This record gives sequence, C-alpha cells and structure tokens, in this order.
Amino acid sequence: MSSDIDPMAEIRASFFIECEELLEALQDSLQTMDDGEGDGETINIVFRAVHSIKGGAGAFGLEALVRFAHRYETVLDEVRADRFDVTPEAMKVFFQAADHLSDLVRISRDGDAMPDNKTAELLVALDAFLPDSAGDEDDAPEEDIDFQPMGLSLDLDLGEAGSDEAPAFDISDLPPPPPMPGPSAGAFVITFTPTAELFETGNEPALLLRNLMELGQGTVVCDTSNVPDLAGLTPEIPHLSWKITLDADVEQSEIASIFEFVDGLCQLTITEEGAEAPVAAPETPPAVSIDAATPPVVADEAPPPPPQEAAPADPAPADPAPKPAAGAAKPAAGGGPAAAAKSVDRVDLDRIERLVNLVGELVINQAMLSQSLERSGLSPHSDAMNGLEEFQRLTRDIQDSVMMIRAQPVKSLFQRMSRIVREASSAVGKDVRLHTFGESTEVDKTVIERLADPLTHMIRNAVDHGLESREDRIAAGKPPQGSVNLTAAHRSGRVVIEVSDDGSGINRPKVLQIAIDKGLIPPDSQLSDSEIDNLLFLPGFSTATVVSDLSGRGVGMDVVRTAIQALGGRITTTSNPGEGTSFSISLPLTLAVLDGMVVDVAGETLVLPLNLVIETLTLQDSDVEMVRPGNYVIEVRSGFVPLFDLGAAMGYRDPLDGFGDAVVLLIALEDGGRAALLIDNILDQRQVVIKGLDDSFYRASGIAAATILGDGQIALILDPSDIINSSGSMPQTGAAPAIQTAGATA
Repeated sequence: MSSDIDPMAEIRASFFIECEELLEALQDSLQTMDDGEGDGETINIVFRAVHSIKGGAGAFGLEALVRFAHRYETVLDEVRADRFDVTPEAMKVFFQAADHLSDLVRISRDGDAMPDNKTAELLVALDAFLPDSAGDEDDAPEEDIDFQPMGLSLDLDLGEAGSDEAPAFDISDLPPPPPMPGPSAGAFVITFTPTAELFETGNEPALLLRNLMELGQGTVVCDTSNVPDLAGLTPEIPHLSWKITLDADVEQSEIASIFEFVDGLCQLTITEEGAEAPVAAPETPPAVSIDAATPPVVADEAPPPPPQEAAPADPAPADPAPKPAAGAAKPAAGGGPAAAAKSVDRVDLDRIERLVNLVGELVINQAMLSQSLERSGLSPHSDAMNGLEEFQRLTRDIQDSVMMIRAQPVKSLFQRMSRIVREASSAVGKDVRLHTFGESTEVDKTVIERLADPLTHMIRNAVDHGLESREDRIAAGKPPQGSVNLTAAHRSGRVVIEVSDDGSGINRPKVLQIAIDKGLIPPDSQLSDSEIDNLLFLPGFSTATVVSDLSGRGVGMDVVRTAIQALGGRITTTSNPGEGTSFSISLPLTLAVLDGMVVDVAGETLVLPLNLVIETLTLQDSDVEMVRPGNYVIEVRSGFVPLFDLGAAMGYRDPLDGFGDAVVLLIALEDGGRAALLIDNILDQRQVVIKGLDDSFYRASGIAAATILGDGQIALILDPSDIINSSGSMPQTGAAPAIQTAGATA
C-alpha cells in the first residue's frame, strides 16, 4: 500500500519544529546566565538544548550541524563541571554560538549553503575556552575503557580463498560467557541496554560509559548473549547490553545523571551493594520491560524474572529528568511522570487558516439568520428564537476557541530582537543591552509574523541613532552601557508594543533642517514637536550622514509605518532631549473576528470595536461647552471629555449646529484618556468578520478594515483613536493638515 507522504520527511519536519523549541529554551537560559541569575540547572538546560539538537541532527546526517553543536557542547560541559568560569566575554561568544546554531538549523532545513567561514571563526572562539587537549578531542583517540566483551573471541574458518560459499556460522559456536563479576563492597551495579532510538538520535554508548567510569574505579562487561545468528541479525536493532560494576564514593543520583540525556532511549537499572532489587533510574523503564517499539530479541537464555515480593531500595533523590532528545521515543503511558504531561498536536498552518475562514463564514451566516428571524415577527420566547440564542452561544464559543489556536506569545519575536541588538551594537561599536517585558503577551500569529521586519528596523535605529557612543554617555553622566527596552501589553482591546531607549532623544532642530534641505517640507514651515517627530516617517528621510549596513539610505521608518498600517495599526513617537525616545506601535489583537457596535452616522453604517466603548450617553445642549470655535467638551462625572463629531470627521456631513438628543459613545483611549464620539444612532451589537482592504483602496484616516453584515451590506470598521488624533490636528477650516500623524496616511 503506497502513500504520497514520506514518513522520513514528516519526522525531519518534526525535528526542525522541536529545534525551534530547543533554541528558544537555549536563548532563555543564556539570557538568565547573562543576567547573573543562573544556577546549575540553568547551564544544564543550555547543555541539554545543544545536546538534543546535536542528537537529532546526527539521525539525519546533518554533519555540519553536528560538528558545531558538538564543539559548543564540549565548552558547555566544561562550565557544567565547574572547570571554567563564565566571563562577560564568554557570554558574548555563547550568544554568538547560539545565533549561529540557529542559522545552521535553518540552513539545514532549507538546504542552503553552509557558512563555513563563520563556523570556523566561532569554533576558534569556542576552542579558546577549552584546555589545550580538549580542543582537539575530535581528532584524539578515545580513552581506553576496561571492556570485557563476553563471547566475542571468535575462531572462524572462512574457507578457502575463492570459495563461493560463505562458511556456516551459528551462535552456538561461541564459547560460553564468563561469569559476571560480583560487586565489591560499596559498589554499584548498573545494567544498560540501549534501544534503536538511542543510536538514531546520535548518542554513543561508549561516551556514556566513559563518563561513568570517571566517577570511580570499575569494570564494564558487554553482554552478547542476546546476539542472534547471522541469519536473524538485523543491523537496525541493537542486541548488546552492558553491565558495569562501579566502585565510587558518589550518590546514586549522580550516576543516574550520566544517563539523563538518553532517558526513554534505553533500559537502565542501578543497584547498590546489598540491595534486594534493582533501582530504576528516574522515568526509565525497568530492565525486564520490553519497549513496544522494539522487536523482540533472539537470545540463548531469557533474562531471569524480577523478584515478586522484594521491595525496591529507597533511591537517593535524583535530578529532574530532562526533555528527551529530538526524535526520542517517549515513555509509554503510565510509565512515569512523563505520561501525565500535556500532549501537543502539530497542525499544518493551512488547515488552521481554513478553519478560521470557515468560522468567519459561520459568524456571517449566524448574523444573517438572526436578522431574518427578527424581521419575521416571531415572539422572543418562541422555540426558533431560543434556538437562535443557543446557536449564537455556540458560534461564540467556536470563535473564541479558534482564536486561541492562532494566539501566540510574542516571546519568539522578542528573542529575535535580542540577536538584532547584539549584531547592531557590534557593528557600530556600542555596548547595548536589551530589556524585554511582557513576553507572554499573546497576539494573533499573523500579526507576529508581519511585525518582525518593522520591529527590526526600529531596533536598529535605536542602537544606531538613538543611543550615544560610550564616550558621550560617560560625558553626559550616563552608564557606559546603553539600554533598549522592548515592551508588549494589552491596552483597550489592542496590543501595544513599545521600543524605547535611554539615548539623547530626537534632535528636532536637526530633523527639521534635514527635511527642509531634502525638500520634504517648505522652508517656512512652522511645525509642532509632534509634527517634527513625524517627519522621521517621511519617504527618503534619514539623519545618517554616511551610508552603512544599518542605515543611511532613507529607507526604514517609512517602511515601518507602511507595514504597521497594513496591519490596521498605528505608530506614535515621544521623545525628551537627553532622556531618550520611545516608539509605540498599536495593533489589533486579531485579524479575523471582533465584537463590534454597529452605528449609523449620516446614513452610513459603521462598526466600532466594542471593547473601546465605555458607555453610551444622550446629550442636551446644556451638557456641551465650547472651548474655542470648533472645539467642544462634555462633562462626565465631574470631568471634562473632548467631543468629536464622527460624521464631520469622516466627511459625511457638515458639523452639527446643536446637540439636543444627540447620541454619544464614550471611548477609552490607549493612553488611559477618554473621548466622546457623536453619532446619530446605535443599530446593533454583534460579532463581525474583519475583511482587510486591498492595497488598491485608499486608506483614509480612521478606517481600519471592512466587514459584511448579516443583510449583505458592507460596513467600514473604524479606528476611533486614529480619528481622534487626526481630528485634533486638523485646522479649523477643515482643510487637510500639512503633516498628518504617523498612521493617518497610507
């Protein structure tokens, strides 16, 4: 029976997905070490991540990845053994090695050319932290271990030269195995039987045994009693096991830690002298159990049954078992604590996108059905209306569940920015540290993917332009090391990502003069501070005098603004001279479905995000106060709130002369403030499916997207904050502003 799906291709794809998780854990732990908060377990996590990537790469023959990971792992092992003190210089190399390891994983996945020069440079840097002999361990012969193979001394008659027939061979021809050595006083007896998965993941029994013998004195005996005759021999199935007698003054947990990286890939027991029953290593199947994934082994004698009534010895506390290596077989259900771990299914993204689209259509059809039943004049207590309410609840639950599938924390994106900071600071010769906050903030996966490029531009600008040189910072009384903060948080139903630095701030006179010199604005322009800040987003604007790899070509912040607007977001700037600059990106949480309030303004049907609406009010003329011609406020609970005429702001009609019986929506702004939007009527409150506007459409201020209502009518989805910002900057004549706020133009 043939299949179009290549099983090895699926396993390979799964390995690279696991590599992403391992690289994320690697970056997290390295950052913890760099912050000075690391402990022994932190370096173990770093070591395990590199080791697991190496093991999985070995299974697929990714030699370049295996070689680099092995050398990186060797240096980390020196740190684990307390033979090397981690310095700030070493941490920089560790971060560079982690970045390069990530590149090698990506290159191996995509089949691109290997960066051998970069690999060689980093290997030299890593070898500098090793003892003189350790750096050449790949070429050095392995240490001798006191192996005593049982029954491997063969005296075979290979027949006469030129004979066409192979000599007959039977396992019974082997001499009987010598007796197993007994343990000495205070010794441990370890039995170790690898499964096929151990070799598939690139692990080596010889390395494990060598590390074990470093703990003390002892012997290692290879048991060949389960080796079948040649006719029944399968190369992929291991038939050897080892019995180790170790005389060492160590805890049992220390012995178990030698095998922690092959947990689930072998059968392992550790018995102390005098114990009545073998003590199994943590989360490892007992020696008498047979892995269901491993075919039965042909053996001369079956292993003796385990004692039926003997209680196992009380084991010493063992280190927590790590995550198995990539591609490792997981313990069977009920085999240990790992069996209770939450399972994760990997689903193709195209299937999720199809599910999201279907949910969107379901929401539209539910709205159409709701409107049809309401127009039919049925009683609200009829069976049909009760069924409709239940249908609406089910639709909401399905929509919420699907959105949770798409939601992802921004942690992976922030980790990529850490690398950008390291590379940019190295390129310009500055000492910069990135501080991240709110990494667990969840955003739609599509938003995260499309936010990577604009965020990269902003981080590079902060390092190159925002932060001063080391000498200038010291002269200004600042710490020599510059600081860039990357923050994510949910505010008013949107996600806000801020990039800030503690540099010198925006030099507004210089920015204004550059814009005039480049012909971007008229020479006699009189601009406010916020309008000068928004000049940074004009096409072709750059404050750099020399073109470099980071900046100077006039392409950057303009691209940032365009990308943010394409996501239905906006970007704002705040800067204080000598204190730094902050860029704030406001984005929708999802690009699929939202709860909206459907309103009528001058005969047009519009939708506003419901989570921004605090309350609704009905005005009288006495409730409105004019601050100056064209600018009004209303008093709400002993506080004044600016009033904006939505119909006039959208250009649907002229400003109203009076406000009697007018309907107002009190809106929450991202900065914690409030504003009031004047509308004509509230039509409905419902879920709407977000439909992005094509690039061929003009993106006017305040319009985030569009939707299809239940009656088939198309309605615009508004961004109230953008409308308020644009209205606040307009001259009272109603003419378009000379310089609009960032995010207000397409």
